[in-house]
Amino acid sequence: MTHPREWMEVRPEGLYCKPGGFFIDPVRPVGTAIVTHGHSDHARSGHAEVAATPDTLAIMACRYGEGFACRRIDLPYGQPMQWGEASVTLYPAGHILGAAQVLIEHGGARLVVSGDYKRTADPTARPFEVVPCDVFVTEATFGLPVFCHPDPQHEVEKLLNSLAIFPQSCHAVGCYALGKTQRLIAELRRAGYDRAIYLHGALMKLTELYEARGVALGPYQPVTPANRKSLAGEIVLCPPSALADRWSRSLPDVIPAAASGWMQIRARAKQQRVELPLVISDHCDWPELIDTIQETGAEEIWVTHGREEALVHYCRKLGLRARALSLLGYEDEEAE
Repeated sequence: MTHPREWMEVRPEGLYCKPGGFFIDPVRPVGTAIVTHGHSDHARSGHAEVAATPDTLAIMACRYGEGFACRRIDLPYGQPMQWGEASVTLYPAGHILGAAQVLIEHGGARLVVSGDYKRTADPTARPFEVVPCDVFVTEATFGLPVFCHPDPQHEVEKLLNSLAIFPQSCHAVGCYALGKTQRLIAELRRAGYDRAIYLHGALMKLTELYEARGVALGPYQPVTPANRKSLAGEIVLCPPSALADRWSRSLPDVIPAAASGWMQIRARAKQQRVELPLVISDHCDWPELIDTIQETGAEEIWVTHGREEALVHYCRKLGLRARALSLLGYEDEEAE
C-alpha cells in the first residue's frame, strides 16, 4: 500500500492530491477543484473546473452566478470517477444540502476528506454515511470536550415556548443564509409549527433554491416595509448581523435569538446581545467527532481546521496516529 502521506500534500491553495491533479476545497483559484459543500469558505468561484454534487453546483451558481467556473462536473453520491491515477467517490456528509465527503483511492489506500459534517438528523440534508478508510481527514470546529449539543427539537421548543409566553413580541432569530435558515424552518415544521415564517430578504434566494431542489419547507414570505410593523407574535429569520442593526429594531418588541452551536458559550450570546440562545449546530460535537473517528476504522487522523490540538491529543491517546494540517482560510464566513 502506498500511504496517503506520500501522495497528498498541503499547498497554499489547500489540500492537493498529486496522482489525481486536483485540490479539495481550495481557497485560491486552481485548475481542478473538488468542492465538498456550498459554504463560501469551502466553495469559491474562479476555478477552471469544479466537481461537486449536483446540489452543491446549484448552490454555487445561485451564490456566484452561472459563470462561477469554466466547467462543472456533476458527481452524484456513490458514483466513482477517475482523475489521473486516483479514484474519487462522494458520500453524504450531513452538513447541509449537497454536502459530501470525498473518498480518494490510490495505491491500495483509502483516504476520506470529510469536509464539514454532522451526525444529528437534519430534514434538509442527506444523513452522514460512515466510509471505512485508512486515513480520515476531519474538521474540529467543536473539537473540545465541553461541546455536547442538545437535541435540536429541545431548542425549537424553547423558541415556541417563548413565543407563547410573549405573544406581543416578534422573535428575530439570527441564522446563516445557507443551511441553518432552511434547517430551522424544517425543524419548526417538525415541531408542528405551521404558520408562515418571515425571512429577511438576504435569506430568500437560497431558501427558494432548497424548495426547488425538493426540500419542502411550508409557507414563508419576506419581511417588507408593508408588513414589518405587523409581525408581533411571529418568527422572523435574519442574518446574524441584522440582529444588531436598524433592520431588527424596526420590528415590534423584538426578542433577539440566534441559532448556532456557539450559543452554548454564554459569553458569545451576551456579546451578540442574544436574549434567546438556541444551540442548534450543523457540525459534530465532541462525542460525535470521537465516535465517527472510531467508526471509520482509520489508523491515522488528519485534522484540517478548528480546535485541532485537543482532537489530535485525544486521538493519540486512543493509539491512533494524528496530526494537524492547519489549513488556512476556513471558518471565515459560515463556520456555523
